[in-house]
Amino acid sequence: MTVEQNVLQQSNSQKHQQTFLNQLREITGINDTQVLQQALKDSNGNLELAVTLLTAKNAKIPQQEETTYYQTALPGNDRYISVGSQADTNVIDLTGDDKDDLQRAIALSLEESNRTFRETGITDEEQAISRVLEASIAENKASLKRTHPEVWSDSPNPYDRKRQDICPVGLKNVGNTCWFSAVIQSLFNLLEFRRLVLNYNLPASVQDLPRNQKEHRNLPFMRELRYLFALLVGSKRKYVDPSRAVEILKDAFKSNDSQQQDVSEFTHKLLDWLEDAFQIQAEEEQNGEKPKNPMVELFYGRFLAAGFLEGKKFENTEMFGQYPLQVNGFKDLHECLEAAMVEGEIESLHSENSGKSGQEHWFTELPPVLTFELSRFEFNQALGRPEKIHNKLEFPPVLYLDRYMHKNRETTRIKRDEIKRLKEYLTVLQQRLERYLSYGSGPKRFPLVDVLQYALEFASSKPVCTSPIEDLNTSALPSGTLSTQAIPSTAEQQGPSTETQSTSPAQRSVIHKPFTQSRIPPDLPMHPAPRHITEEELSVLEGCLHRWRKEVENDTRDLQESIARIQRTIELMYSDKSMLQVPYRLHAVLVHEGQANAGHYWAYIYDSYQQRWMKYNDISVTKSTWEELERDSFGGYRNASAYCLMYINDKEPLLIQEEFNKETGHMIVGLDTLPPDLRDFVKEDNKRFEKELEEWDAQVSLKTQQEKTSHIPRVPLPSTAQEEPEYLEQPSTADISKQLKEDSIRAITKAFTEQEDKNPETIMHMAIKFEYARLLKLAQEDTPPERDYRLHHAIVYFIQNQAPKKIIERTLLEQFADHNLSFDERCRNIMKVAQAKIQMIKPDEVNMEDYEWWHQEYRNFRDTTIYLMVGLEFFQKRNFKEALLYLICAYHKNKELSSNGLYRGHDEELLSHYRRECLLKLNECAAAQFESGDDQQVNKGLEIMNELIVPCLPLLLVDETEEKDIVAVEDMRNRWCSYLGQEMEPNLQEKLTDFLPKLLDCSTEIKGFNDSPKVPSYSTHELCERFARIMLSLSRTPADGR
Repeated sequence: MTVEQNVLQQSNSQKHQQTFLNQLREITGINDTQVLQQALKDSNGNLELAVTLLTAKNAKIPQQEETTYYQTALPGNDRYISVGSQADTNVIDLTGDDKDDLQRAIALSLEESNRTFRETGITDEEQAISRVLEASIAENKASLKRTHPEVWSDSPNPYDRKRQDICPVGLKNVGNTCWFSAVIQSLFNLLEFRRLVLNYNLPASVQDLPRNQKEHRNLPFMRELRYLFALLVGSKRKYVDPSRAVEILKDAFKSNDSQQQDVSEFTHKLLDWLEDAFQIQAEEEQNGEKPKNPMVELFYGRFLAAGFLEGKKFENTEMFGQYPLQVNGFKDLHECLEAAMVEGEIESLHSENSGKSGQEHWFTELPPVLTFELSRFEFNQALGRPEKIHNKLEFPPVLYLDRYMHKNRETTRIKRDEIKRLKEYLTVLQQRLERYLSYGSGPKRFPLVDVLQYALEFASSKPVCTSPIEDLNTSALPSGTLSTQAIPSTAEQQGPSTETQSTSPAQRSVIHKPFTQSRIPPDLPMHPAPRHITEEELSVLEGCLHRWRKEVENDTRDLQESIARIQRTIELMYSDKSMLQVPYRLHAVLVHEGQANAGHYWAYIYDSYQQRWMKYNDISVTKSTWEELERDSFGGYRNASAYCLMYINDKEPLLIQEEFNKETGHMIVGLDTLPPDLRDFVKEDNKRFEKELEEWDAQVSLKTQQEKTSHIPRVPLPSTAQEEPEYLEQPSTADISKQLKEDSIRAITKAFTEQEDKNPETIMHMAIKFEYARLLKLAQEDTPPERDYRLHHAIVYFIQNQAPKKIIERTLLEQFADHNLSFDERCRNIMKVAQAKIQMIKPDEVNMEDYEWWHQEYRNFRDTTIYLMVGLEFFQKRNFKEALLYLICAYHKNKELSSNGLYRGHDEELLSHYRRECLLKLNECAAAQFESGDDQQVNKGLEIMNELIVPCLPLLLVDETEEKDIVAVEDMRNRWCSYLGQEMEPNLQEKLTDFLPKLLDCSTEIKGFNDSPKVPSYSTHELCERFARIMLSLSRTPADGR
């Protein structure tokens, strides 16, 4: 079989045999290929009977026979083969309760799939992909029909959707299609793959009328994929919509089943479709030579299977694409590969669970792009559904594959034998060390060094008395408080006697009272000591214990050093230069977060040009680090782990190398890398987006103009674009004007009293000086949260945040220029002087833009305070829905304020705590409603989740330093994921399956705040009073770990 041969041309019988084996492996959880093949043979190909044989309680495992253990020794296997025990497993969503029903369903499904394949040529796998896509598109369309408004939505401002410089373009999640984004972005960032797609030419002979179903499916898909790749290259948008490409995939097959399958199936089939599409082009351009398919050359390699069959040696070359690896039982990628490449007589070097099968696999030809499929799903027979394996699995940024190459097999075998010998010796040493570290014959064991030390301490302790009880009797207790009856006899300690039972309660209390109330004097010994030991005995014993302890310490240290030395030798076994000639560099890591039935996908992709990792999470594309990749991809941390690793040949730079202009030597970037037709397509799309930006600018300009013309400023004050009745330079309410008037009159009265010169200007300056001194004192006080003087006056806020002196002076003049002072005879002249002073201020003395900015900051601070206060009041009333909306707004505005200074906003930890508590309370309420099983209650619970909790989760995930927020999100997700393992009604199962992807598919992209709650209007006095009351009540309530 040549590399160019297509998978679909191979034997149908062999392909279906492999399908049966994969189905059996998933259904039964048995990974032993020999056992599965024997069961299939005993059942004469009847899958239902094979399942019965394997799952029956009294079933006997068939004896292994050499004639059945190795399937790949037979000719004509499908490309997606089982590699030893590393089968290409598919996740099957099984929700049936009864095993008999389950087996009948499997048999019917298989029979139906066989008939479908015979009639249409469409495989099970292709139909599964169709189901995933249809579910995604349906979900997306359904979400557009929602009647309930969501708290968070895409910003209508196109500038929020504008691409920043050369930042990579994201892909919009058009309905549970995060898997599409992760796979496509990984492939797009392979520059050689990108060039192949962009420069793909639709064959002229089939443009108008595709010849068969494949061409009808593949050619439109290639056209949309080219458009999508072109937009990812040159779009001015922050992210683009892949709906049309997904629609093409969905329309390729028809199915009403919305069952979600493993995303690895999509990757398999995507490469298959691309291979078919490029095969058409290759055949058009072959010119009498064998057509070369670039997809096959890029992604497919070969390995040699060598072993013994019926006592005869065999060697068989097989083709592979994505290479499947088991995760369970291994700690790193090399261990997984060893288990996949070596079986049987040559045992796996690291796994204790490896069975003997008598075969080896050797790579003979590695593809430029080597993809490892990490199998993180196991079938739970008790629950009847797959479960995800969250074990930690490490993988290196550079993987050397020399030890797995056929040309190095003799060297590798020698090294494997040496490693096997070293590991056997290592096991002996570790067992010996364990006896020193866990010494004893009982259930509790301790390090032998500590045991000897404790014995030495006991022997060296000095006894104070002959009996600890006598000592207590004579010295610890007051005279006459303890009679001989107070000391329980042995019989009394072991159990109550007849005499004890007849003792009166009063007598029993007298007996035990001294033990419960008396205190042991501090001079008594706290440790036991030997009663009788001579100096000679102690000397001999101390000498022995000291010597033994020293010997044990030396033995332990020698063992630890020997173990470390052997481990290091094993680690460096393949570090010689001859074994570092086939380097593969990690290009992309596809990550899954969630459980087996639902989850979210994203990708980490290495940018070789900028030499850093990037995180592609739907529309969000951000810089990342290897440390973040480790945390999310290795597993063992929360529910996130890698399910696919994409390595590229480090000696083939063309894979990731940019193109350069041959004449100028400059790198070709952006639109210049596109063919003419795609360049025009992207330019048109960019023009549409630029027009959207222009229309937005026009709307903003018109709105600003209307605000300016509609605003009528009072004489000395500057105009402002926003209404704010509760602010000192716009005191439209009588209460605020009264408050400012009283402050001003108080300062003027004090100035008249203390100033002999009654000149109005002199009095004004003195009054301003007194008022400023008062406000400065308030600003400098260290007050509790309930007495926040920033709410009393803007100048307190300005002083604490170091506003310019000119801003403060102008604000004070505004206060004394208030026309409300004209009603007081003494203050009228002061007001006029202040107004005249304001009119005399030159534009270059006070920057009015700065002035307005500072007052706007104070307005924002008051709004934030009101949001916080109202939110906390709703929280105390247990109205968590309303509280959440206000607290989210408060947190959002406070974050913006606090970014400019420490005293610009409120305590961020306080806001974070109550926002988080609101979400947890609502999640608890929604979960309880879902658990009730009542349709109305279930719908209410899911409405809370969809409209309040799910849209808010990105806010908690955006800051990774907020560990409490991240833990809260995990708690909420785990609560709902836990229902996957519970029995429930089919309609509840369907709703849960529909909802979970939304809960887990949480991008950290923060969207614009659409409809904020309206800010209530409060006077300064009322605001200060209510804020003080709510903050004081919080200080009396435990913060629950805040």
